[in-house]
Amino acid sequence: MTFQAFLIKYAEIGIKGKNRYIFEDALVKHIRRALKRVEGNFNVSKAMGRIYVNVESNYDYDEVMEALQCIFGIVWICPVVQIPDHGFEDLSKRVVEYIEQVYPEKPKTFKVDSRRSRKNYPLNSQEMNRELGGIILDAFPDMRVDVHKPEMMLHIEVREKFINIYSKEIPGPGGMPIGTNGKAMLLLSGGIDSPVAGYMIAKRGVFLDATYFHAPPYTSERAKQKVVDLAKEVAKYSGPIRLHIVNFTDIQLYIYDKCPHEELTIIMRRYMMRIAEELAKRSGAMGLVTGESIGQVASQTMQSLAATNEVCTMPVFRPVIGFDKQEIVELAVKIGTYETSIQPFEDCCTIFVAKHPVTKPNINVIRSSEKKLEEKIDAMVQEALDTTEIILCE
Repeated sequence: MTFQAFLIKYAEIGIKGKNRYIFEDALVKHIRRALKRVEGNFNVSKAMGRIYVNVESNYDYDEVMEALQCIFGIVWICPVVQIPDHGFEDLSKRVVEYIEQVYPEKPKTFKVDSRRSRKNYPLNSQEMNRELGGIILDAFPDMRVDVHKPEMMLHIEVREKFINIYSKEIPGPGGMPIGTNGKAMLLLSGGIDSPVAGYMIAKRGVFLDATYFHAPPYTSERAKQKVVDLAKEVAKYSGPIRLHIVNFTDIQLYIYDKCPHEELTIIMRRYMMRIAEELAKRSGAMGLVTGESIGQVASQTMQSLAATNEVCTMPVFRPVIGFDKQEIVELAVKIGTYETSIQPFEDCCTIFVAKHPVTKPNINVIRSSEKKLEEKIDAMVQEALDTTEIILCE
């Protein structure tokens, strides 16, 4: 059956009170943006606390579903048959036709859930449930009613101008529409964790920019392209991402030359955070996002995280902080970033890692080590900022 409408259901948006329209409008905007990539003519509209996608041409059902399932704020996507109200007898016939076409192999059990926003409809909800249930049993004798765990939940909604018939609810990603909760700067590496962190913070309605630290010739152009590809994968959910590519080679070599090698990772991370924060300020972001998880590596112990946090004035959000590696991997597989993340092109962090990194850095000791960099480091940071390349990933 070719559905000519999709009912979009949200959840958390519904409790926003007088501000709900702001979130609804943002969701409508993102649905329209996503459907521009799909062949067909689509009309997205709001009606009495509902959002509808009406299709005005031929289209590919799977492509529409794929697009809608990447939009934060959508909880359920319901392919709907919308009919004019020509009386209950006509509705009964259309319900039978719906089941015949949508279910070639008929479900064994069903339940009817009727609702009416138009209270002058001749039957109330319970009467509609009872009458339609009887009609379905007459039309399909092998089916039976199960009010607890039906194979088919048939929804009938009597609206002001039409009646909705639907039984399938395809899950969306949930969350909040992008852009309704500010903007953040994601520190994006070529690993598994940071793209997942970007996805999770974007799910809360946060618009993303990203920063990647490139170290040619120690990291290749393939490593850079890998991060661009990851940003594009995340952008399927977050919307367009401005990826800032910072040439970090000279800074890393300078730190390597001047500082104790067991402190390399922490000091490099501190300068990455400083640079990312400056880029965040320039782009209007209000916080930094990293893919750090407590205890996963030496630079992610509580002491190490405190040492890197110390150089930031912005809040640092770590959405996967309490996840173990398998949980992060499973989410990476789900959102489509895993296969790109495991490509064997190393980033600058793995190239310059110390053999025996400090796991419990003392902040005073780290500050003392950084004083050895004072002669050139400020100019090198400024050079890195001034030569940052920006790529729009969408």
